[in-house]
Order: sequence, then C-alpha cells, then structure tokens
Amino acid sequence: MSGTNPNNLHEKRPPALFIAGGLGIIYLVWGSTYLAIKVAVDTLPPFLMAGARFLVAGAVMAVILLAFGRLRATGRQWLWNAWVGLFMMVGGNGLVSWAEQTIPSGIATLIVAFNPLMMVTAEWVIWGRTKGKLGASPNRTVFAGLAMGCAGLAMLVAPSLQGTGSASYDLLRVGAIVLACLTWTIGSMMTRYGGNPTDPFTGAAIQMLCGGLWLIAFGALLGETKEVQWTQFSRESIFAWWYLVIAGSLVAFTTFVWLMKHASPTLISTYAYVNPVVAVFLGWLVLNERIDNWTIVSAAVIVLGVATITWGKRPRVVSSK
Repeated sequence: MSGTNPNNLHEKRPPALFIAGGLGIIYLVWGSTYLAIKVAVDTLPPFLMAGARFLVAGAVMAVILLAFGRLRATGRQWLWNAWVGLFMMVGGNGLVSWAEQTIPSGIATLIVAFNPLMMVTAEWVIWGRTKGKLGASPNRTVFAGLAMGCAGLAMLVAPSLQGTGSASYDLLRVGAIVLACLTWTIGSMMTRYGGNPTDPFTGAAIQMLCGGLWLIAFGALLGETKEVQWTQFSRESIFAWWYLVIAGSLVAFTTFVWLMKHASPTLISTYAYVNPVVAVFLGWLVLNERIDNWTIVSAAVIVLGVATITWGKRPRVVSSK
C-alpha cells in the first residue's frame, strides 16, 4: 500500500482539505463511539443493542451495494466473512458494549488502544510463523512502543489490582475489553489474509450483517430478550444507538475506505492514538467521567506507545542514488 501504482499517476489527487476533513471525521466519530455506546447501554441490553446496530447498518450498506450491482461474493466468501463477523462484532464490539455498563467510556477506549500492540505481536509471532514471509520481526522502535503500551495498560489497571487510588475498575470488565482486542485482532488478520470480496464494502456489509445476527443470538442465549422493555428505553439511549448506526458504522467507515484510496496508511493510522484522546475528553465533558492524574499519565504512556509503533512501522524510503 506504500508503493505507487503506475496506473494511478495521472489520477487527480483530492484537495488536502478533503483529506483533512476525512481524517477529522474518523477522529471525531470513532472517538465518540465509545461515549455513544456508554449512553446506549444505560437502558439497552448490550449484545442486543450492538446486534441491532450492525444488522441495520449492514442491511443498509447491502441494499445500496445491491442497487449499484456491487454486492458480489461467493458462498465461500460469505462463510469466511461470517466468521470474521463473529470475531470482530461479537468479540470486538459486543464485549466492549457489555464492559461499558460499568467501565467509563474513556477508560474503555484507552484499553482498546492496546489493540495495535496485539496486531503487531500477532503479525510477528503467530501469523508470521504460519505464513512465512508475512511475518516480519519488529524493529527496535516498534519493540519500544510495545513496551510502553504494555506499561501504560499495567499502570492503568494497577490501582484496581491493589484496591488503591481514586479510580478502581471492575477487573472482569477490563479483562473483557482485553479479550475484545484479541478477538478483533484475530478478525482483522482473517480479513487481511483470508478470502474476501474484491469490493471492501461488500466484505464489510457481510461482516456487519452476520455479526449482527451473531450478536442477537448471543444476547438471546444470555437472556437479554427477557430484559427488553420498550417503555424503559431512554431517548438518550435510542439517539445514541442511531448515532452508532449512521455515524459510526456507515459514515465513518465509508470515509475510512475513501481515505485508504487517497491518503497514506501512515497518515490514516494516526486515528489509533487520536481517538483515545477524543474519547477521554468527551467522557469527561459529557458524562463527567473522573480523570485523575494517574489516569492521565497512564493514558499518555499508552498513546505514546501506539504512536511509537506507528512511527516504527512507517515505510522506509530507500534512496536511489
């Protein structure tokens, strides 16, 4: 993705303002989705809420693709992306939604920021061992970022382990978010190296549709259907759910795919350490989530670790001289 396609040399590049606007959308929208999830699960069952979100978003995307004749996938691709939806939607999103019933949205985002560290480790240790050339040993800069990220996460949960400090979190829910990062990493690796449709929107539509069904089935198994009482759903939760469907799953994802075609991967990847900052700020501003000095320091270490990994993974420019 870092190379230049000769066939695209004469394509007109979009104005820098458009690129900046696209980045602004994924910064703000994806940074605010954790706040929206927190508000939504206040009165909505977490797995059913997430399932309905992705089922509706996936259906809308599928209808649009079908109208333009772009919803093309083989049976094998449908099956593969259905499994991807299980890992990414049920594990990656359902567990986070469940955890945010008690975990502050900003803290949830900081733990999720651990995900790039898992991606690097998976590419190197697991996928590289099974696929040979796909795995590349991280350089020293990436190793430093991994160390900082792990240290930041340890600092964040240390008060809860010790039962000290002004901020203590449910460790079961913290563990659920870490597990969500792991399942999201597995799903991401499957998406990258598995059998996917040529059109990325088709793959995403299948993943959301099937992931939504997985989530609803999982919620039903957990007895969430018995908790559904329409009269108790708050307007704030319903609005937050619609925001997740429209802004989080449709607008931001479409923008992300557009950016992948017109901007450098290194520039796009900056959302990984901007989103946590946005999420923590919005949680404090909107929900009055408390942020103590220890949390700020932990957050800074995590974000610095992610930024260091991004810097270490950037494409190296080889001189032709």
